[in-house]
Amino acid sequence: MMSNDEIIAQNQFMLGLARTAATDAYCPHSKFHVGACVFCKTINGDKVYIQGCNIENASFGLTICAERVAIFNTISQGLIPLKIAVSCPDIKESDPDNYKMPCGACRQVIIEHMKNDNIVLVDGVGEFFVKELLPTPFKF
Repeated sequence: MMSNDEIIAQNQFMLGLARTAATDAYCPHSKFHVGACVFCKTINGDKVYIQGCNIENASFGLTICAERVAIFNTISQGLIPLKIAVSCPDIKESDPDNYKMPCGACRQVIIEHMKNDNIVLVDGVGEFFVKELLPTPFKF
């Protein structure tokens, strides 16, 4: 079990990795850089951090968000996502919080691949439980 200080340090580390990932974003159309970092554990219990950035396409429907890139990379490597951090460094601190939040598609993916009590860190906004992001998600 992590101490409160260790949790705060990990959260800051993850937000830093998300900010760094945003610098790799391919966003020539929107100029809206987004980065994400997923904390996972391997079967052996090793800690792993997987980053992702948004990747746009001229046909916007083919664009993929940073959160989905990071989660899909986590799943494709057989890892279990435990916490995700998201950063939109192009957004001003004075902008509304909803500008900084994951989109609906990302919220659905987060719900699908993470547990309800896992944490979602949103840079400049705060910390949420997965279940708070999408109270009535689609379930098959």
